[in-house]
Amino acid sequence: MARKKPNPKAEFVFFNVVYEDGSQTSNRKVPGEVLGGLDGDEPAREAIEAQDREIAERSGRPRGPIKSIERA
Repeated sequence: MARKKPNPKAEFVFFNVVYEDGSQTSNRKVPGEVLGGLDGDEPAREAIEAQDREIAERSGRPRGPIKSIERA
């Protein structure tokens, strides 16, 4: 019986994010299809910044700049 290939759109990679003000968030979800290639995890930063902008828009409380990200 043939195996199904995993759907890359359904896979996510989790990141821990540290902000310049010292706060941090854990397990931020980034689609796996965004990552890879020569840029490595740099596209994850862009995706997380986009998520932060959307959250700030809804809550009215902006996040500070990201200091570092690492895979969880």
